[in-house]
Amino acid sequence: MFLYFPTNYVWSASVSIAMENGGKIGEIEEICRPLLEIATKGDDPGTEAWFERWIAKAEQLTELAAEDEAAGRLISAGNKLKRAAVYYLTGERMQKHGYEPRAVAYAKGRNAFLKGALLLGEKVERVEIPYKGGLIAGYLLQSDNVAGRQPILVHINGLDSLKEMLYCAGWPAALARRGVASLVIDQPGTGETLRIHGLPAEVASENWGSVVVDYLETRPDIDPKRIGIMGVSLGGYYTPRVVAFEPRFALGAVWGANHNWGEMQKRRLAREGDRPVPHYWEHVAWVWGAKSHEEFMKLAEDIHLNGVLDRVKVPFLVTHGSKDRQIPVEFAYQTYDQLVNSPKRELKIFTDREGGVQHSSIDNMANAGDYIVDWVAENLGGHNGP
Repeated sequence: MFLYFPTNYVWSASVSIAMENGGKIGEIEEICRPLLEIATKGDDPGTEAWFERWIAKAEQLTELAAEDEAAGRLISAGNKLKRAAVYYLTGERMQKHGYEPRAVAYAKGRNAFLKGALLLGEKVERVEIPYKGGLIAGYLLQSDNVAGRQPILVHINGLDSLKEMLYCAGWPAALARRGVASLVIDQPGTGETLRIHGLPAEVASENWGSVVVDYLETRPDIDPKRIGIMGVSLGGYYTPRVVAFEPRFALGAVWGANHNWGEMQKRRLAREGDRPVPHYWEHVAWVWGAKSHEEFMKLAEDIHLNGVLDRVKVPFLVTHGSKDRQIPVEFAYQTYDQLVNSPKRELKIFTDREGGVQHSSIDNMANAGDYIVDWVAENLGGHNGP
């Protein structure tokens, strides 16, 4: 993985994610150069300085985009706004819960993303699914390469990702070329579903998974028999559980297995494995709606997939990076081994040969992502040719 900050995995991982989501190396280097000394002090100190640098570049791009738009240069404006969104959200997601300026940055990031996509002519539709007094928000992108009702893949976040990041990584567009639509959502515990509507993560992820299927079944443009779901990182826990308890999903896939995330929290207390974000323990308590560390650790005991995966009776793909520094590769084997009733289970460990060896392939998503979307297209009735 590209370690821009040689002694700081957490900050370097965020740089890699921003690059994979469409950030430009020259802009990112300009943002990060003044942060090199601060990064040596650890994950948590200096995150406000991090915020200021990323937001400043996002604001600059937003201003430049407005100039392009005023001149009628809409494609250029759209490109700048989507990069601005990546930078706004990269600054926001690294902050401690309760840091006041992050709410404004988050709103600007969401708005820049959607306006940028629309200026670029992307046929993205904002979706709002009512849930427990709030909303599960998402973006739906249809394929132009299929007639009639389309198959669709639901993309879900991990612990700290956002639907805009999943979209900007390019996999909904890659699936659209293969004849498969996408719905990228902020499920409970992530994105605006957490930040705006206050809905925390749920151990029983099938609760919201079933509501998403209910919504998709109301759409005349979606084939209700060809709905799949794919999760990254902590989505490697949510997704198998959703598919196990919601039989209407036609397949499942994980990009980074997370078979026993509760056990991983005990290991992290012992300083085993790298963390995904600064202020980690405050972040996970916020995500799961816990009022104390003790309450969170008690809840975490139930966040595992043991005893449920024999219920999965549809094709399932388990992928993992061979050098994942956050989640051990053993979890991928555990998930795969317990999918005993899947008619087509597959385990793919990404190695140096194809790249994408780090957590959810944040070091290099290209070949790993192609592998996953090819598998999804093959198993949802899409295609892998022009």
